[in-house]
Amino acid sequence: MAHRSVILCDMASTWSTPTIGPAPVPDVAALRTRFAASASVLGLRRVHAVLPPNRLGIGIGRGIIASVMATFGPTLPGTRITPVRSEGVRGEWVRAAGVEHGSRAIYYIHGSGYVVCSARTHRGLASRLSRLTGLPVFLVDYRLAPEHRFPAAAQDVEAGYRWLLAHGYHAEDLVIGGDSAGGHLALDLLLENLRSETSQPAGVFVFSPLVDVTLGLAERQDRLRPDPMAPAWVGKRLLELYTVGQPPDSPRLRLAVPPGAKLPPMLVQASAGEMLSGDARAWHSMITTAGGRCELELWPGRIHVFQALPLLVPEAVPALRRAADFVKSALAQADTTARTKVS
Repeated sequence: MAHRSVILCDMASTWSTPTIGPAPVPDVAALRTRFAASASVLGLRRVHAVLPPNRLGIGIGRGIIASVMATFGPTLPGTRITPVRSEGVRGEWVRAAGVEHGSRAIYYIHGSGYVVCSARTHRGLASRLSRLTGLPVFLVDYRLAPEHRFPAAAQDVEAGYRWLLAHGYHAEDLVIGGDSAGGHLALDLLLENLRSETSQPAGVFVFSPLVDVTLGLAERQDRLRPDPMAPAWVGKRLLELYTVGQPPDSPRLRLAVPPGAKLPPMLVQASAGEMLSGDARAWHSMITTAGGRCELELWPGRIHVFQALPLLVPEAVPALRRAADFVKSALAQADTTARTKVS
């Protein structure tokens, strides 16, 4: 079978491409993946399109997403959940069976359109990342709109990272992960680290990241082929519940990476035909143009954050393995760099 080539960045001579697992990115989506996308266009997309943007509609939307995540990406048996409510930080530690706390961890920022998901909806994804990497995963449970508007979510994500640094974790022993709006929040955190001269994590991986909060890129993609999950205008309506009253060029919403910015290596994965595929490309372009180190993987199919739905999308398993290999490689490289500085 032919395989899709992965877009790599080699702009920094000191960067060596992370050793990724043996399974390459396939060129053609599995039959089950294609069927799921077609069925979702007829069902889930239409449901989301008719939900009103009020408390009732948002509540129904949150329930639908939670049910989908629990059904097609359930938490692995034996997973241990430890809630955290400390110093203004909310979240939970997720550890797969046999995984203990150590000096390294993943800091995961869930997606939601800033409105619909939570740490609870992403336990299944976190449990799989924990099992594949052997690391505990801290899921930050940031405040959601419309109850809490900009910059509440960004403040909570930043607080979670500072909390980890204050509780025994070194930045080079952390890898940040995120999906959808969580990707936007992850990039915002990196830029805030630059402004405050806070140490950056060892690496960052994101699934279907949001870059353009106006959803202009997503609307363009949705016109080419309808996204299975929801029309772009529905996503835009959700985002506006968080960004209401903010100028479109707000530096913490319209993110821009300055040339030569000191950023960690990154991995971006997205479905090639989904609504945020243009955002994934924009992320890669923005980082590499600034001189950063980034790998972009566009997987066949159209399911948004397919990595969270392994019982629906077969490609989720190899994609997560590649992400896990990236995490291990980023931590190993950070460790080598740290030893070199000491010597």
